[in-house]
Amino acid sequence: MLHRTDRPLAGKVALVTGASRRIGRAVALGLAQAGADVVVHARQSRDEVEAVANEVRALGQRAAVALGDVTDEADVMALFQTATDAFGGVDILVNNAAIRGEKAFLDMSLEEWRTTNSVILDGAFLCSREALRSMVTRGGGTIVNLGGVSAHVGAKQRAHVATAKAGLVGLTKSMAVEFADRNITVNCVAPGKIGGKRSATAGASPAMGSGGPIVGREGEIEEAAFVILSLCMPEARFMTGQTVHVSGGMYMP
Repeated sequence: MLHRTDRPLAGKVALVTGASRRIGRAVALGLAQAGADVVVHARQSRDEVEAVANEVRALGQRAAVALGDVTDEADVMALFQTATDAFGGVDILVNNAAIRGEKAFLDMSLEEWRTTNSVILDGAFLCSREALRSMVTRGGGTIVNLGGVSAHVGAKQRAHVATAKAGLVGLTKSMAVEFADRNITVNCVAPGKIGGKRSATAGASPAMGSGGPIVGREGEIEEAAFVILSLCMPEARFMTGQTVHVSGGMYMP
C-alpha cells in the first residue's frame, strides 16, 4: 500500500534548488505535506523564496531559506551548511535549478553554451556531491534530478539546454551505481511541455523534434511535481538510475 501514513517523510530533511516558483515550489510544498522539513533555495529572489518557506511552515514543517549560485562551489557549500545548521543534514535533494533560454545554434556564443551547461550540470554535480556526503553519514537518501523532454527528442534553439539535460541522465546513472550500496537512490524526471507562467529565462515553449503531447494538452505543474514526490517516498526505494518521462506521451522510450 502506498503512503502508509499521512506523513511518510516525517523526520526527513529535503533541499530543493530553484524552489521559488513553478515545479520547485510545488515540490517543496509537497515534501512538507509529506512530513519533511525543507531547505528552500533560490539564486536571488529572496521575497519569493521566503514566501515559499512560510507556506512550508503553514503546513506544520520547519523551513530554512538559502540564496546562492549553484555554479559557485563556495555558495553550494554554504547552502548545505545552512541545511546542517538548521536540521543536521539532508536526506532528500531535488536538483531543479536551471535556465532554459532560447538561441539559434549558429548565433549561440560559447559563453551562452557554457552558462547553461554550468547551471544545469555543474549545479547538479556540486549540489549532489555535498548532499551525498550528508546522506552517507545519515545512512541513506534520495536524489531526483530534473531533466527534460528536449534531451530525448531535440528542440529548436535549445541545443545548449537539451545537451545539459542529456548529461543529467548520465550523471543520474553513474551516481545510482556508485551509491546503491549506501542506501541512496538517484533518479531523473523529464517533464515535457508544462503550462503555467514561465520564468523570464525560460523563453517561449520551444518547437520539439516530435509532435506535442498526445494527450492534447500541456501538463500541469502539480502533475510533474507528483512524479518527483513519488520518487522521494519510502515505497520508491527499489527504483534507481531511471529517467521517468512526464510528457503526455511526447516521448515514449
